[in-house]
Amino acid sequence: MAFKKITEQASPYRHLEKMTIGELLTNINKEDQVVPAAVATAIPQIEKLVEVISDKMLMGGRLFYIGAGTSGRLAIVDASECPPTYGVPYGLVIGIIAGGDKAITTAVEFAEDDNEQGWKDLEAWKVSDKDVVIGIAASGTTPYVIGALEECRKKGIITGSISCNPDSPVSHAADFPIEVVVGPEFVTGSTRMKSGTAQKLVLNMISTSAMIQLGRVEDNKMVNMQLTNEKLVDRGVKMLMERLHVDDYVKAKELLLKYGSVKKAVERYTL
Repeated sequence: MAFKKITEQASPYRHLEKMTIGELLTNINKEDQVVPAAVATAIPQIEKLVEVISDKMLMGGRLFYIGAGTSGRLAIVDASECPPTYGVPYGLVIGIIAGGDKAITTAVEFAEDDNEQGWKDLEAWKVSDKDVVIGIAASGTTPYVIGALEECRKKGIITGSISCNPDSPVSHAADFPIEVVVGPEFVTGSTRMKSGTAQKLVLNMISTSAMIQLGRVEDNKMVNMQLTNEKLVDRGVKMLMERLHVDDYVKAKELLLKYGSVKKAVERYTL
């Protein structure tokens, strides 16, 4: 029986060009409301993968995301936000996109169709069995991603996947598949819409949960965040004032800037 892509099925909406702007926005929003419920059904799958990721990272391993097109761009975004948000080193969470850096902003023709390049791109980072690799593909059929996961399996590297079609080839190539089935897109086949939103939500859940398991959050605060702009400095000062029970904003700011993070400032100040 041939694999059926729900992500490519015809939109239930017709003649979009005849809709008013209000109708377009209302119908897109109506479809978007399907996504959180679909993600909720995948939580048991997500949980299993996060447990493995956390264990590997606690033992010194890294987390890799690999994808093409929208999936690859979402991978890059999630990976790039971990260091400033949680104060972890660059290179702990790594996003790889088919076609390289150029593909972040410009479509690279046929990059996703190369089933050998994904593994080559991982090899450039010296990926090993200490790491976890997650392949991201809305359709679940992207050769670049599937080839990478299959080669990882041969090398004993734990793999996960995020896709939006049930029982897809990428799921079969992964040790811990996550399937978030959101149905046909509002614009037929435009998987940057509901499928992209679903992937973004799952990536948020994976990286946030893993970082919390690594001790990068205390209570509900980003105590290890990098102080890269005035907004974050101000947020850090207020956190520090709360943690140290001090009312002096200037003193708290001096401590924060001296030690570089809320966590370090609290540790040094209370010694």
